[in-house]
Amino acid sequence: MSEEEAIHVADVSEGIGGDATAEPGAPVELPVVDVLTGRSFITGKSGSGKSNTASVVIENLLDNGFPVMIVDTDGEYYGLKEEYEILHAGADDECDIVVSPEHAEKLANLALEQNVPIILDVSGYLEEETANELLLEVVKQLFAKEKRLKKPFLLVVEECHEYIPEGGGMDETGKMLIKVGKRGRKHGLGIVGISQRPADVKKDFITQCDWLCWHRLTWDNDTKVVGRILGSKYASAVEDLGDGEAFLMTDWDESIRRIQFHRKQTFDAGATPGLDDFERPELKSVSSDLVGELQSISDEQERRESELADLRQELDKKDRRIADLERELEEARDLSSMADQFAQALLGKAEAPYRGGGGRPVAAAEATGARAADSANGGDGDDEGDQSVLKSYDEAVAATESDGDGDAAAAGSGDPPTDGEASAADGGAAEADATPSADDPEAPTAAGEGGEGPVDDVDPVTRADVAESALRFDDAVELGTREAVIEELRSRIESLPELSQGMLRHYRREGVSDPVAAHIDAGGDGDSGHAYSRHRPVRRAGLIRHADRGHYAYAVPDLIREAYADRLDEESVREIVRAVETAFVPPAERSYPPDADPSEVGVRDDPDGAGVGGEGVPAGAGETDAGEAAPDGTTSAGGADAADGDGVDDGTDDGDRETGTALDPSESGLSDAARRIANRGRTADE
Repeated sequence: MSEEEAIHVADVSEGIGGDATAEPGAPVELPVVDVLTGRSFITGKSGSGKSNTASVVIENLLDNGFPVMIVDTDGEYYGLKEEYEILHAGADDECDIVVSPEHAEKLANLALEQNVPIILDVSGYLEEETANELLLEVVKQLFAKEKRLKKPFLLVVEECHEYIPEGGGMDETGKMLIKVGKRGRKHGLGIVGISQRPADVKKDFITQCDWLCWHRLTWDNDTKVVGRILGSKYASAVEDLGDGEAFLMTDWDESIRRIQFHRKQTFDAGATPGLDDFERPELKSVSSDLVGELQSISDEQERRESELADLRQELDKKDRRIADLERELEEARDLSSMADQFAQALLGKAEAPYRGGGGRPVAAAEATGARAADSANGGDGDDEGDQSVLKSYDEAVAATESDGDGDAAAAGSGDPPTDGEASAADGGAAEADATPSADDPEAPTAAGEGGEGPVDDVDPVTRADVAESALRFDDAVELGTREAVIEELRSRIESLPELSQGMLRHYRREGVSDPVAAHIDAGGDGDSGHAYSRHRPVRRAGLIRHADRGHYAYAVPDLIREAYADRLDEESVREIVRAVETAFVPPAERSYPPDADPSEVGVRDDPDGAGVGGEGVPAGAGETDAGEAAPDGTTSAGGADAADGDGVDDGTDDGDRETGTALDPSESGLSDAARRIANRGRTADE
């Protein structure tokens, strides 16, 4: 093809704007290269002949073997198939093939590499987004391939104002068409935009056009556009143009001519229907090979969509199953939590007789009676006494749940009165047990230390306590920060009362023990109410943890491991433990293992007057020194007993000290650990 080749599309017409150099009826030809690679705008009101003009240009190009692609928004170009083998692709059943955005690359290949003319019919898509996506992908493929092929090709776009509007709101498809208008010529890709409203078309596109056809326009806004581009005389004359007549403005010869376009030769599917019966012409079919290639893409797309549908259905099933499992898991957690709370409640009640709670007077009385009976029968009074305590569990629980504090139950059953009852019987007020004695400034009041409850309140460990302790630790300690871990644990220890720190030292040495034993070892007495009152701050600080029935374990190493998510080796854990323990362990004891006997450390001969436990508790920190008389003339726990003079801390309560009597460790109802520590102190004094 040479640049001189042209197509005859119209003849010169008479009237304003006519060609003065040519007679009316002279042929008007358009150069093929400028048409294929240029930018054109064809406009006119409905029925003025703009679609006919586009069809005439397309028919001439097809006659000369030049392929085009027509973006048909109204389904009016399929009549070209009456004369030409052209592929009709779209969404309707009357199309040769139903296409989607996945067919874009194949359509571009057919158009540019196999010279297949294509009608891209977007009128049948129910979703406008689908039609726009299809057009966008096709234009992208054409633009990209033309950069390599450099082959003249024409893209015709009907109703272009829908894609490149003047008023804004242009989407990606419109931006791509503007890009073709500005840069497509250098790649060989031309574009023709067709619209009945030039005022609604973006002026950036119109001003880039090489040739423009102005058919009849009557709306003021549209004629003003003609006046700005062609001149005022054309603005008034454009209203009088006949059907198919137009002003043709071309850049290649810089002329404006009034011309009459030819009538199209193929079936006019866009003509207004009349009263006559509609006769559809015989349309040519495209090669089955072309349709087969596109159909394979459609089949693959359908297969993928079917697989996606199956996967979505399977995913929905799994989502429902996950929801069911999560619901079951939540229900199981609720049941587990309820079971744990119930078990903790039972544990608290079961431990009450041994901790000195509300059921202790009943259990202790029955145990004492059983021991006495056993002794009378020649037994040692230990095993059967313990069994008696276990057998009295139900009665002890009933006593703790009664409206009274357990004293009424004891009195009603004929049990010996407790110290509190003895004080009341001697004329003392009910507040006697609630008032600290002069001998024991740290003795808890009826409300307990800090007002936390009665001294016989066992306050068993619950899941909430553990969770609260863990949260406090997580809030204060950044994971893996050695200084923060040490500072947090030391601050917990330093905030404890001195006697409570002594109890913590006991747990450090023993590993696992019970509160009464820890209280005695720290220099306190054997009263369980006092012991648990001073034990409570240590437990709530998380420094010890419940081990088994009535026993607790030293927890500082475990806290350090948890702070580091178990990523520290044991040597590093021990190093941090030693740094933390400087807050409460005397220097002489730090170099010894936690379970070393106090006599090995030598703290019992400490000239500073360490307590019975050997942890450096100063004499008078809640207890008087050994053999030292209290202000009222009696000796306190931890010193020489006034009654027997053996110097053993018998674990007697306030009532015992007031009356000057003491219980032997084997008969005091203490735990094995408490008796062992009391005996240890007696042996040391001896």
